[in-house]
Amino acid sequence: MRFDEQYSGKVFILSHPTHEDADVILYGMPMDWTVSFRPGSRFGPNRIREVSLGLEEYSPYLDKHLEDVRYFDAGDIPLPFGNPKRSIDMIEDYVTKILEKGKFPLGMGGEHLVTWPIVKAMHQKYPDIAFIHIDAHADLREEYEGETLSHSTPVRKIAELIGPENVFSFGIRSGMREEFQYAKNSGMHMSKFEVVEPLKKALPALNNRNVYVTIDIDVLDPAYAPGTGTLEAGGISSKELLEAIHLIAGSDVFVVGADLVEVAPSYDPVDQTAIAASKMLREMLLGWVK
Repeated sequence: MRFDEQYSGKVFILSHPTHEDADVILYGMPMDWTVSFRPGSRFGPNRIREVSLGLEEYSPYLDKHLEDVRYFDAGDIPLPFGNPKRSIDMIEDYVTKILEKGKFPLGMGGEHLVTWPIVKAMHQKYPDIAFIHIDAHADLREEYEGETLSHSTPVRKIAELIGPENVFSFGIRSGMREEFQYAKNSGMHMSKFEVVEPLKKALPALNNRNVYVTIDIDVLDPAYAPGTGTLEAGGISSKELLEAIHLIAGSDVFVVGADLVEVAPSYDPVDQTAIAASKMLREMLLGWVK
């Protein structure tokens, strides 16, 4: 499936009917083939779309309306079940086509490994790209149980591709000792436990740079987002994550693409995780697309 093919399923609220006049392509990556604990994030994109219908189209935070941004929900990439290598290749090709059309890619996961092929595609267009990573987990392993393709390895792969000095991680509160040692010794920027205050300090170093941003919903405390695969107590509030999104929006950083991943709706019968994710996506659309 190409992003410019007709999509007849559920779409994110107020999506444009066609891709031609859209500045943003919103797309889903229904993949959870490598998760280490609870699967189910492949159902995240569709549930986010469904609950988005309960959103207000106006953001009082940014004083903007979704009518101010032209975006097209292209549906989900039809990834081959259980095949991470082919899925990664398909995601990279898909995002490359979005970039070739000069459009902003905004992805919904799916597990966090999906971010790796996206950044590979982004790096081809923006060789100087920096990477903002908001997450509970370091995701800096070289392998997990002998597998290098794992949702615990994407940030390590990205650091090795773009240079660790261009990787900025926030909210990290879980990982192997070796992952934290790598972060400390490699020159990457890791802020443990908190997001907003360290982000305020880091953003000036990213002024006028092209930046890709990934948000793992498990950066939120389980009280705010129980519907995810690998819960970690001690997280931030949804209010703090919104503030972080708005900080980036108000900065001189050039966000050139983004994703939000790891929503697993089957573990959250009241949909608070998907509802939070849909609101974050609204603010990302309104704040980051220039």
